[in-house]
Amino acid sequence: MQLRALTPILRVFDEAKTREFYVGFLGFKVDWEHRFEPDLPLYLQVSRDGCILHLSEHHGDCCPGAAMRIEVEDIDAYHAELTEKNYGYARPGIDDTPWGSRDMSVKDPFGNRLVFTNAIST
Repeated sequence: MQLRALTPILRVFDEAKTREFYVGFLGFKVDWEHRFEPDLPLYLQVSRDGCILHLSEHHGDCCPGAAMRIEVEDIDAYHAELTEKNYGYARPGIDDTPWGSRDMSVKDPFGNRLVFTNAIST
């Protein structure tokens, strides 16, 4: 038996804010989306490079306020990309942690915390 890739599900509440944050700000792309009917909650997959996230408006899928760590190859370049966008709701910085990583933490509009991280070489 082998475990495979993990796909986290994050709770979201507003389609426009979801797209503004994940696509417009973080630079993910929408891979696909689903609704059972036009006026029912949205469920979609977004991705960027090897990172895949599921975002759900369905109340039974997950709770808001999740936290996750996402490894990035060049955190300084990603930080510069986000800073350049001048997004009005988040201006993340980079923190050097006592455990040897460099982290950039940003909260989505729904209280989920995404920590982008890369390890410091020693």
